[in-house]
Amino acid sequence: MQPIIVQLPDPSATDAVGRRLASCLAPGQVVTLSGELGAGKTALARAMLRTLGVKGPIKSPSYTLVEVYAISNLYFYHFDFYRFNEPQEWEAAGFREYFRSDSICLIEWPEKASGFLPRPTLALTLEISEPGRRLAIRTQVADVEACLARLNLHPA
Repeated sequence: MQPIIVQLPDPSATDAVGRRLASCLAPGQVVTLSGELGAGKTALARAMLRTLGVKGPIKSPSYTLVEVYAISNLYFYHFDFYRFNEPQEWEAAGFREYFRSDSICLIEWPEKASGFLPRPTLALTLEISEPGRRLAIRTQVADVEACLARLNLHPA
């Protein structure tokens, strides 16, 4: 599948796309979220979590490395590997056990654990592109590709 490119002119557009992307999430998936500092990665993750039913504060896992959310019979793990100095830190932290069939793992800064992470089901990349942001969406999973097609996201 060719990447879907979406222009996000403002924070409300980022929120709207995050809410729509949440409908494509399912247990067992790995979602990567790449982009420079301030690109809106946590805002996009927050929109997905709200749509999935998370109430209360949704914090960036920059300092804790992972925030855990229980949603019905599903665990949603929101990782942020910005502070990793070497990819081996992922293995040393014991995060492999979080990647299960009853969880969704969303990873900010996946390149910081390069070579250790499972292959992503959905790869999202945000770039600052005035005005706003540009989002590239990639998948090689047929079910997710079909879901994205139904969303009819407007290309940039």
